[in-house]
Amino acid sequence: MAMATFEPSLSTSGMRPPLTSADAPSMADSLPNINFGFDELRSRMAQFTVKFDAFIEQGRKRVLEERNQFRMNVAELHEDQRMKKKDIEILTLKTSTHAQALQKEHQETAEMHAAIASITEQRDNRAAARDRIREQMVETQKLINQRLEAQRAHSSHIDSQTRFNAPELDFWQDYLCLRIEGAGQADRLKFVYTHVYERDWEKEAWFELGTAKREYEVLHHRPKLEAEKVEKVLDKLNESRDLGMFLKGMRELFVEALK
Repeated sequence: MAMATFEPSLSTSGMRPPLTSADAPSMADSLPNINFGFDELRSRMAQFTVKFDAFIEQGRKRVLEERNQFRMNVAELHEDQRMKKKDIEILTLKTSTHAQALQKEHQETAEMHAAIASITEQRDNRAAARDRIREQMVETQKLINQRLEAQRAHSSHIDSQTRFNAPELDFWQDYLCLRIEGAGQADRLKFVYTHVYERDWEKEAWFELGTAKREYEVLHHRPKLEAEKVEKVLDKLNESRDLGMFLKGMRELFVEALK
């Protein structure tokens, strides 16, 4: 824009009185010619406006792009977060399942060890019981052998005594009105007397003699006799092995009891 120049001559001339002639210049002609440059200013303003609008438009586009990009980034982050949360849930479920499987496996292992320990204990107990039974069987077999040997010796003694006493038994049977019967068991003999009751010679009195042990026993008798007297007669038999005297003593007890 052109600037107005100041001249001193113009300022002094303004102090002069106006000319009166027709050729004198007017006041407007005497004013300085000032050029403000509005067109150029307008043109520059228009250019600035275009540039400013373009800048604003570009800024708006950039802001929109950045905002869209930010939204996309946020959406991606949310998606990643959702996927990671889902992965965490899956891993948590797998971890829980694995922990439960491990716990179940540990429990099954403990139960298996307990079962093995129980079976082992039962096996040891059965082995110990088997050994005890074997020892008992050995001891029982020894006892059986001893008893069989004792029984054989006793049977041999009875056989020899029977052969020795056979004639004597015949004598006592006739002399004592006695008969010998079986008592239903191999180790018992029944001795039956008659002519022990004066009012009825057919009335019988009897007793059973047990021969299973080395010491003879009177197991049953009819009629009832005093136990002390029976024991006394029986003791003499076990001491002397004299069967004849024993049979005579028992007949005397029956005769006494039936009086």
